[in-house]
Amino acid sequence: MTLTGKPSRARRKAGEAKERGVISTTDRKRPIVRTWFTIVQTILLIVLIITGLGPLLWSAKASISSSNAIVTEPMGIWFTPAEWGNLLLAWNGAQIGRSLINTVILAVGSTASTLIVSVAAAYLLSVLRPKWGPILSGAILATLFLPGVISFVPLYLTILDMPLLHIGLQDTFWAVWLPAGASAFNVVVLKRFFDSIPREYMEAAKIDGAGPIRILTMVVLPLSRPILGVIVLLSVVGSWKEFLWPMLVLSNPELQPVSVMLPKLAAGNSPLSVQMAAVFLSILVPVVIFAIFQKQFLRGVGSAGGIKG
Repeated sequence: MTLTGKPSRARRKAGEAKERGVISTTDRKRPIVRTWFTIVQTILLIVLIITGLGPLLWSAKASISSSNAIVTEPMGIWFTPAEWGNLLLAWNGAQIGRSLINTVILAVGSTASTLIVSVAAAYLLSVLRPKWGPILSGAILATLFLPGVISFVPLYLTILDMPLLHIGLQDTFWAVWLPAGASAFNVVVLKRFFDSIPREYMEAAKIDGAGPIRILTMVVLPLSRPILGVIVLLSVVGSWKEFLWPMLVLSNPELQPVSVMLPKLAAGNSPLSVQMAAVFLSILVPVVIFAIFQKQFLRGVGSAGGIKG
């Protein structure tokens, strides 16, 4: 307050800033405004629930409905009797169970490969900082401007005949795991996060006699759990929906993931009900995984911006 009893200009500006918005705090206290505001919020919440859960719920009901009901009355399947045998036919007859296991193996291996390569490259560029580091960093950034399709032919030829080793990785999980580690985006993201870690922590570890490996495992990685969680989430999602590369290098049906098996199932003579059951089973696993670990994922995304010194 000033000597005249009037609020200062700074306080008036702060009060005006608090009042900014579609509906001010004073208006929200009015009964009619509060009622309409609640109604609008409820309608928006219902729309979001229908938009988000509607396709998933319809897929769940279609997976236990007959093919005739799905074709003739797509929105009337809610009132048709359940046919639980579709799920069993999709799991065993369409080999979706085996494909899901292959998908999990590919996702775990690709994620491990991504973490090993990305952490090593980001630690080298951000912490160790060799003389030729800027050249390597520029080369990594340059790969971000190349379309992924361009690298398919040389990468496929490399998989057929590995340099120096002269072995072929065709129809092996290694053909998917190894290329997944070469992610320039993940290297750049991790490097930016490692740059935000205060150098005093690493200098203190050096004074205590810690070497580069120990600094990585005892200082850098524990502080980087949020961004590592984000990298894991992105790698799992990317590996789960990858289609073209697994189709090229995994011609053996016993090794193919669910992303490759579903189009083959649709192109075959399988009934539509079995196809919908296979689709539901393929999307059920990632939804359950996210529902279980959603707090860890969201916490990692929210705290991945950096570290306060």
